[in-house]
Amino acid sequence: MILTVTLNAALDVTYTVDALVPNGSHRVTESFERAGGKGVNVARVLSALGLPSVVTGLAGGPTGRAIRDDLRAARLTDELVSMPGDSRRTVTVVSREDGDATVFNPSGPRVDGETWTEFTTRFTRLVRDARVVVLSGSLPPGLPTGTYGRLIRLATEAGALTVLDTGGPALLAALAARPTVIKPNATEIAEVTGHDDVVAAAAGLRTLGARSVVASRGPDGLYAVTPEGSWRATPPQRLTGNPTGAGDACVAAIAAGLLSGAAWPAVLREAVALSAAAVPCPLAGDFDAGLHAQFRTSVPVESTHAPVND
Repeated sequence: MILTVTLNAALDVTYTVDALVPNGSHRVTESFERAGGKGVNVARVLSALGLPSVVTGLAGGPTGRAIRDDLRAARLTDELVSMPGDSRRTVTVVSREDGDATVFNPSGPRVDGETWTEFTTRFTRLVRDARVVVLSGSLPPGLPTGTYGRLIRLATEAGALTVLDTGGPALLAALAARPTVIKPNATEIAEVTGHDDVVAAAAGLRTLGARSVVASRGPDGLYAVTPEGSWRATPPQRLTGNPTGAGDACVAAIAAGLLSGAAWPAVLREAVALSAAAVPCPLAGDFDAGLHAQFRTSVPVESTHAPVND
């Protein structure tokens, strides 16, 4: 089983407009609401792939109830912990003109000590049955930057592999816990390392404790540094649409690869294929099955370095 952790769950609201013009008034051509947060999106992708997953994290208030109702409708296993305060609503505005997405992310409600104690108790129970744990997204107010590091240690003690997808101080603080894989994007990796060079930045993050680093370079694909070697994987073609779910699809593919024990070149090929197939879809957590089937046999994966010792 893959356990996905979304500590800052949200109701994702997506608006599609013909073109996004600053200071203008916009007619919305399509609108959607669904349960979200990065870990929830990962669970949706895993479910579509036929892989068992469980959603845990925090949700509260009327928005939290809407999140849980949508999880139920999507037949995703809900192990969220209730919290005081109302869960956040994120807003994504997608422009049909150029395929760009503009995202508004509130910080979310504050987590109190009682809620966190209940969550860690539940997490400790759930992780006993998990082979892979995915920890994704921002930390809500009230949780210290070392939160992900603590959860990674609990997962490792239970024998689970871990995938961390976050940025900033929360990422840096988690590295000492030695997550199995981290997946920063280009902006996050530059922010925490000060390197614009993805190769140097990824190597630096391994030095700080990450066992493997899969750096997302957006439309230019993935660069991975692992104990087995280093590789570059690129999409077979560039696509337009809503790119906000591509990173979550990538994480789902990495988690699935860890679950199956696949070799890194195969994991990266699948990660690029799945993330590229997510771009044309209007909602994060979805992917185009036809494009996925097409891309997974045509993604080039290039070895760049020999294995890197821990």
